[in-house]
Amino acid sequence: MSNLLLKKKLYLVGMGLIGVIYLPAQQTDTTTVRSLTQVEVVEKARISGTRQGAPMQLMDRSDMERLGIQDLSEAVKRFSGVTVKDYGGIGGLKTVSVRSLGAQHTAVSYDGVTISDAQNGQVDISRFSLDNVESVSLSIGQIDDIFQTARMYASAGALNIKTSAPLFKDRSFKWQAQLKTGSFGLINPYIRYDRKLSSTWSVSLHGDYLRADGNYPFTLVNGTEKDRLKRKNSDIESGRTEINLYGKAGKTATLAIKAYYFDSERGLPGSVILYNDYAAERLWDKNAFAQVHYKNQYNEKFAFQAQLKYNYAWNRYLDINNKYESGRQDDRYTQNEYYGSASGLYRLNKEFSFSLTEDFFVNTLDNTLPECPYPTRYSSLTVLATQYKNKRLTATASLLGTWMSEKVDRGDRPADRKRLSPAISASWRIFPAQNLRIRAAFKDIFRVPTFNDLYYLRMGNTNLKPERTRQYNIGLTWNGQLADILPSTSISVDGYYNQVHDKIVAMPTLFIWKMMNMGEVSIKGLDANLSTQISLYKEIAMHLQGSYTFQKAIDITDKNAKNYRHQIPYTSKHSGTASASVVNPWLNISYHLSIVGDRYALPQNTQDNLIKQYVEQGISLNREFAWSNCRLRLQGEIINLGNINYDVIKFYPMPGRSWRLSIGFYY
Repeated sequence: MSNLLLKKKLYLVGMGLIGVIYLPAQQTDTTTVRSLTQVEVVEKARISGTRQGAPMQLMDRSDMERLGIQDLSEAVKRFSGVTVKDYGGIGGLKTVSVRSLGAQHTAVSYDGVTISDAQNGQVDISRFSLDNVESVSLSIGQIDDIFQTARMYASAGALNIKTSAPLFKDRSFKWQAQLKTGSFGLINPYIRYDRKLSSTWSVSLHGDYLRADGNYPFTLVNGTEKDRLKRKNSDIESGRTEINLYGKAGKTATLAIKAYYFDSERGLPGSVILYNDYAAERLWDKNAFAQVHYKNQYNEKFAFQAQLKYNYAWNRYLDINNKYESGRQDDRYTQNEYYGSASGLYRLNKEFSFSLTEDFFVNTLDNTLPECPYPTRYSSLTVLATQYKNKRLTATASLLGTWMSEKVDRGDRPADRKRLSPAISASWRIFPAQNLRIRAAFKDIFRVPTFNDLYYLRMGNTNLKPERTRQYNIGLTWNGQLADILPSTSISVDGYYNQVHDKIVAMPTLFIWKMMNMGEVSIKGLDANLSTQISLYKEIAMHLQGSYTFQKAIDITDKNAKNYRHQIPYTSKHSGTASASVVNPWLNISYHLSIVGDRYALPQNTQDNLIKQYVEQGISLNREFAWSNCRLRLQGEIINLGNINYDVIKFYPMPGRSWRLSIGFYY
């Protein structure tokens, strides 16, 4: 895909936005709050991303079903400004980076509580299923919600996964069964049962099992020669179960209790190397956590919430270097986290509100590596936030105070860390009668070195400083009705500039590699999003969505280095997505297109390090049948319709054309 075509797409989005600015139509802000009395809530409210002071993109259950999305990474790839590193196949590791800041700067939260990994700072989102998810949202910077955990303030971006709570209408139970199957031996059954225990308490249980051999074909190109090979050691087998208890703990208080368990074994296929297809790396993961969320809306002015969580994570990495097992590495890691959060929200009047939040958590790590220091990290996060909000203006400011201390059983430990991190954002509705808004945001944040950065064998460096980032964003948003045939349209365009200081990198020394604060990165970019609905005829409608991202993320560490002002690894300058879906009473059809420009696997932008651009297409068909209290949903899809041979990570080829079928029964 040429750069000219990508620029034309951006030009069309910009022209559409200019047209919106001069719309004469009188619009009402769809996010205006109106007071209602004695209302029974049977549907969930949708957050307006166009009103937020900082960029936020959201996809709810209806969007996912309409677009035929059945995997979390597929949903995240539809957002602008996101890079999903995918190591290939159904069981491949998948991590999320926002605006080229790195996966360690992206928090992943599950029902409001951040998923942690103090060992390497990255969360593998392939662990999570979409089957029980109500919505997925991506926020960049600090969103307008000031009543949340302090940990949600402590990252450059956040991927928020919200699971679906049971809603009962005319009976006291519901259940759901679903089966997915597809290419490369995929089998994925899922079952869920919801029960109303009393007028104030309910329970939800669900679980799924997934297996696939993952041995997909790919083409290896070596000069003018092409070999048709099969991926090896790409199998996966995993199980996941979750139980949720919801209820009231008094007249104005609610309580939610969650227990989660995940267990998997997978093969790591390794990089594709000429004349050597041997791969024997294995990875086992076990993760269990329990969390409790308490919330009390005492009156119109004051609310309080608290959360407790215990998280256990265990993994084993096995690498047999050759077929004769003369070289063998067998490492095991165990992490524990003890977490607590308390937050109070006070509304001074209709416009002003304040919040104070305190999080405290303890992380431990032990492993089987030689000279393991068995570190324990104590962390305290305190946030004071305020917000002013009326019909036209929303302004939010926060100050995060961080204190961290560590102790080790052997060796050196890093010094205690103390830091204040401010953030501010504002969204202003320019014209009283139209939904055109301008927004601006600034956030100063950092990420502490992980346990691996500090202690991993001889590479670790306990003198590392936190990796600091500054984020600047300015944008325009609009949503409303263009015409009777276009009842709902949403547009946003954001320009941004990020700076990364004291970037943690691995540098070679005389004999071994060492972790050091050596990096400086400058990131300039633009994100554009467009979605619209077209009413074609009676119950027939077309939904169009598109996103475009431009990123110039360059290394400015050393003017004398060969990679000075080169694009940082795995960041394309141009990328975008487009989708079109037709909803009708007979057969819903969805088409999706993803475009990713050229990238480089290493810091030097040379031809040898080039990862070529690619275009991936997919099509999905679904139909739902309903009778009495039952629903039957059928879906079929073709992934990578053009059978394109491409890499997301260099030497880790992605699958070509594949298919997937699912059948779901709801009662």
